[in-house]
Amino acid sequence: MRWKLIETFRAVMLTRSMTVAAQELHTSQPNISRAVAQLEAEVGFRLFVRLGGRLTPTPEAEAFFQSVQRWFLGMEALTDSAKQIREIGTGTLRIGAVASLAMSVMPEAMRAFRSLYPEVSVSIHTADSSTVAKWTANRYVDMGLVTNLDDTPGLSPRLWAEEEGVCIVPKAHALAKKRVIRKSDLDNEPFISLTQGDGTRTVVDAAFNPDKRRLTLDAPYQAVICRMVSLGLGVSVVNPLVVRHLALAGIKALPFKPEVRFARYILVAQQQAESTLMGAFVACLDGM
Repeated sequence: MRWKLIETFRAVMLTRSMTVAAQELHTSQPNISRAVAQLEAEVGFRLFVRLGGRLTPTPEAEAFFQSVQRWFLGMEALTDSAKQIREIGTGTLRIGAVASLAMSVMPEAMRAFRSLYPEVSVSIHTADSSTVAKWTANRYVDMGLVTNLDDTPGLSPRLWAEEEGVCIVPKAHALAKKRVIRKSDLDNEPFISLTQGDGTRTVVDAAFNPDKRRLTLDAPYQAVICRMVSLGLGVSVVNPLVVRHLALAGIKALPFKPEVRFARYILVAQQQAESTLMGAFVACLDGM
């Protein structure tokens, strides 16, 4: 059954006039008459009769019209749904992030995003960079925020930002008076590291060769390390992003030599179209 015939029938039913229906559909009255006749031939029953010179729907037409109206309402719902998807994406956003980013920049980025899309459902999942990469490649999450890249296939990474690492020491520590901390300054100092196997720890450890630190503590999150340093439990080299967002009173952050670079990346699956929501959240991240 052709769409044009159904549209014509509906217009005639709503206006009760072939002339007015023709005006509504920007066509001629003879075209409306022909379309009605063609539809009658397809459905197998009369749709209209003239009673006293007035166009009157048959009982069969009234019954058929109810089905047509339900179909048109469904089409309108599809149009509304397409408009919503076009404007705000799927209505949900799933983000995978490493803990250092989830605990630092994520809350402020989310506040900015919420001001734009207060009704969108957002789900944040936290794991290490490798796991977040796998989640993103498998589309368990819409996008991933990581600090290290690995060989996970099926990803399109984008460098989000890169900063020089800082050495953090307790404010009362003798090293806090220095302007720059060099690796030799940390000889025999109790050093708090990330856990073994963490990609960021590998980057930091590479700066100490030969290594004369006292590796007394390790922890899975840089936020935990910062807190330990503020309590006088040791020193460390960390991402300045974490230090800025924690703003702990008991630590001092100082430039560190040799330079240790802390990068952060935004991951999406290859051949995945960026939704409106994803683009909006990335813009919020870029504003941090």
